[in-house]
Amino acid sequence: QVQLVESGGGSVQAGGSLRLSCTVSGFSFSYYRACMGFFRQLAGKDREGVAFSDTDGQTTYVDSVKGRFTISLNKAQKTLYLQMNGLQPEDTAMYYCAARPHDYCSSTESRSTFAYWGQGTQVTVSG
Repeated sequence: QVQLVESGGGSVQAGGSLRLSCTVSGFSFSYYRACMGFFRQLAGKDREGVAFSDTDGQTTYVDSVKGRFTISLNKAQKTLYLQMNGLQPEDTAMYYCAARPHDYCSSTESRSTFAYWGQGTQVTVSG
């Protein structure tokens, strides 16, 4: 059973930084490919893809976070990271980690293609 556990959310002032972590269990990156990423969601709105990384190291970002957010996958630690710098109030949302085993990421990703999700972590940016 694949499980994702997130951590690292919180409250910061505009311009601040946070790092989200998503640790995977029940899946081996040593033997299998996977696409992983972070989505975010505001109450009453659709879940938006933010950043993605696959086991080949290919990464994609939504335009609004390019140059500010960096996604990385540490396969040995089985952990996905999202370093968020220059946070703005519009980045405020619940952030969810997602995984799609046995596949690479594509240039555009849809939430419907991800089978496994973390519990979510709140990011609040004031300012």
